[in-house]
Amino acid sequence: MTLQEQYDDAMFDFSRGDFEQAVARLKAVLAADAGHFDAQLALGMAYYRLGDCAAAIAEGLKAEQLRPREQLVHTNLSLFYMKAGDKPKAEHHGLQAKIESWRAEAAKAKEPDPKAGGDAELQMARPKPPPPMQFPSQPWKKK
Repeated sequence: MTLQEQYDDAMFDFSRGDFEQAVARLKAVLAADAGHFDAQLALGMAYYRLGDCAAAIAEGLKAEQLRPREQLVHTNLSLFYMKAGDKPKAEHHGLQAKIESWRAEAAKAKEPDPKAGGDAELQMARPKPPPPMQFPSQPWKKK
């Protein structure tokens, strides 16, 4: 069985609500490849669903080590810390998630539009719309 198939089986167990089996399978995936980000992220969520916030936080921090600028990592950590009762850390990771979403939006805005062709910098320099229509003065009206 390939690593991807093992991961898929773990996620199938997760989707069915069999979190203990999902944890066991995700640990097996991580034993084979410690850098498997998706398995690391899912393992934290599986522990959270089992109600083990300490293990969820520990696994979430490992996922953060793999991808420190991943929005979903910080979203999950915020959730885990909030459930554990650590509001300052939950707010910190919530803010980090928001910052990463802004970074993703900014990076997306810099990408060239394949439909329009050309550079994204030039895409922003579009002509301004014409001013609203001005009606001529109405001399027959008294002021």
